[in-house]
Amino acid sequence: MINDAPAALQLTALTKHFGRPAVDQLNLTVRRGELYALLGPNGAGKTTTLRMVAGLLAPDSGKVEVFGIDLAANPAGAKQAMAYLPDDPMLYAKLKPTEYLEFIAGLWGIAAADAEPRARKLLDWLDLTKHAHELTEGFSRGMKQKLALAGALIHEPQLLILDEPLTGLDAAAARQVKDLLVDHVNGGGTVILTTHILEVAERLAQRIGIIEHGRLIAEGTLDELRSQAGAATLEDVFLQLTGQP
Repeated sequence: MINDAPAALQLTALTKHFGRPAVDQLNLTVRRGELYALLGPNGAGKTTTLRMVAGLLAPDSGKVEVFGIDLAANPAGAKQAMAYLPDDPMLYAKLKPTEYLEFIAGLWGIAAADAEPRARKLLDWLDLTKHAHELTEGFSRGMKQKLALAGALIHEPQLLILDEPLTGLDAAAARQVKDLLVDHVNGGGTVILTTHILEVAERLAQRIGIIEHGRLIAEGTLDELRSQAGAATLEDVFLQLTGQP
């Protein structure tokens, strides 16, 4: 049987200019149930792309569809299916983790009776339970990043959009986040992330896209990219395809 269900994320001729093209007629598909890594040099258009997908930045032209829902035509419906975590997420310093998660759940219209067990499960999952009654203002960068990820997951989105989710994390925290992302995908969810840590893409991603000057210049599995570039490692592939020394 052919699965004709819409992709988790479909970008069609997506374009954004800031005096020059930041994202230039970008076509990209993220399939349901996969972890997709979007790589590129600084200024390639990765963050701009994710911000348009999240509905935080209006494209100049083109289309964003989330599980077949046109973001421009039905922003509430598209956003309900996804969560976006920027590289420097904002938390409320005077809230405790449980308060923060219940507040975010309330914004999504989740009943308190459902929010409390979800928050507890997420704090356990990310090893934050022992800090559940501390104010977030005293949290380390890694703890804040994990709590922000829990906030992104509280409404059980199908699509996670993550911009550099491992920046500033120590090895233990990074491992917890990576395990959570794998579990999310294994449970039927979808992830698109940007990262400068090529080992993360190499180990976790089912498919990898490389973007430069706002355009997708290569895409495929790690083996397909290696074959295309005639290189042994993802680092070699990346440097060769982007023309970096």
